[in-house]
Amino acid sequence: MSLLDRLNQDMKQAMKNKEKQRLTVIRMVKASLQNESIKLGHELNEEEELTVLSREVKQRKDSLQEFEKAGRDDLVENLRQEITILNEYLPEQLSEEEVEQLVKETIQQVGATSKQDMGKVMGAIMPKVKGKADGGLVNRLVQQNLS
Repeated sequence: MSLLDRLNQDMKQAMKNKEKQRLTVIRMVKASLQNESIKLGHELNEEEELTVLSREVKQRKDSLQEFEKAGRDDLVENLRQEITILNEYLPEQLSEEEVEQLVKETIQQVGATSKQDMGKVMGAIMPKVKGKADGGLVNRLVQQNLS
């Protein structure tokens, strides 16, 4: 089942169950997917759908940090719920140990030896972990392993 089909099915269920926030999040994701499809001029493939979903989660996590700094607890809880709903549509996230293992393998594959090779390593590893791991975590682990 494609992501769009799953979203449509979940949207109907959210309407029946009167889950207002879930419905809002699903509609936002659908709109983002449709906008991306229009922008690219074709139906999105699975990888492009993952990119859109990851972007939505990242935007909410960034906002969450800002709201926490500003002490806006009312908005923080709302965003946490939205992130939880969005994570249901992402593939299962890799553990930190799994990401660390991938980082080490990639460093060996590209022959990286210093922090100057960070761009090469990041370029090689990000397609492998797309949608499965946070870019900030990957970046931190690459830096740790290159120093």
